[in-house]
Amino acid sequence: MSVAMIEDFRQAQRAKGPANVLAIGTATPKHAILQADYPDYYFRVTKSEHLTDLKSKFERMCEKSMIRKRHMYLTEDILKENPNVCAYMAPSLDVRQDMVVVEVPRLGKEAATKAIKEWGQSKSKITHLVFCTTSGVDMPGADYQLTKLLGLRPSVKRLMMYQQGCFAGGAVLRLAKDLAENNRGARVLVVCSEVTAVTFRGPSETHLDSLVGQALFGDGAAAVIVGADPDLSIERPLFQLISASQTILPDSDGAIDGHLREVGLTFHLLKDVPGIISKNIEKSLVEAFTPLGIADWNSLFWIAHPGGPAILDQVESKLGLMKEKMEATKEILKEYGNMSSACVLFILDEMRRKSMEDGKKTTGDGYDWGVLFGFGPGLTVETLVLHSQPILTT
Repeated sequence: MSVAMIEDFRQAQRAKGPANVLAIGTATPKHAILQADYPDYYFRVTKSEHLTDLKSKFERMCEKSMIRKRHMYLTEDILKENPNVCAYMAPSLDVRQDMVVVEVPRLGKEAATKAIKEWGQSKSKITHLVFCTTSGVDMPGADYQLTKLLGLRPSVKRLMMYQQGCFAGGAVLRLAKDLAENNRGARVLVVCSEVTAVTFRGPSETHLDSLVGQALFGDGAAAVIVGADPDLSIERPLFQLISASQTILPDSDGAIDGHLREVGLTFHLLKDVPGIISKNIEKSLVEAFTPLGIADWNSLFWIAHPGGPAILDQVESKLGLMKEKMEATKEILKEYGNMSSACVLFILDEMRRKSMEDGKKTTGDGYDWGVLFGFGPGLTVETLVLHSQPILTT
């Protein structure tokens, strides 16, 4: 085969246009708890009511969290049956694993089924599956389990991403973009499913950073279908994925650590995470948007991972953002808490839903260009440039 023939062969494998988000679906466990009730519930189920000063601190954390409610697989009955899960540091990985190995793919299936229904095409047309979770590990993985649960083709090309943390919602889209654009006709099912059964534990007076996680995290799964060169007679693009990048922030070693141990997955916040992110975020924006001639951050729609209220407040302040820019992000934080990798996909769904509801001209709150940020362990930042699509009134 000549060089020219190889080049023709390679070109024939690639899509012509950019990757698009073609559908979105979300799911949460049925069990939900109001944040106002959570301190009483949490200290009762963990048998820690005697720690009155610590409970007062936790109440303040919950009040400042901007969260109204969270969904959780763990119910009081499940916790009563598994007291080691309620302790601060009791061996409990086996029982946690038994829960999440079943629940993570199950919740992922619920979200994926909604995305496939919205897409409106046969699931046999799905060529690739990218599954992401920070909740437990297994072989064969949650990607394999989901393939079986959904009845996808055995030849679907799977990729399983474990233990990425909160930046992974950006990472999976970056990966799906590359797969869709480099494989003509590819339709990539992306699923992020997170269940806090692996991180839930009782309070400790010596590890307040663990309490921060208990005040913020919730369970949820989100799925998107990504493809290039959409068939506009049967597919409706929601957002184009224009560019994607990842970087490790300077001087952030150990800012967020997570370790899988006999006691489950432990999280540690060791540095000023909101300060590190807000100090470095403009550099990521400049690098992503300078090629497009965009320097006004208020001219973008925003999909930012809601690590917590302090991150959002400091980013808003540092960049001089109008308050409404973070509306979709804050709405998801309020109604679901921090769902790790799934959050930005929930926010993407909220953005297009609200844009349609409000009669905006594009899926990006009426704006043409937007940014999706994932922040997580490392400190790692994922930056995606999005191009919204016209909302067609039928």
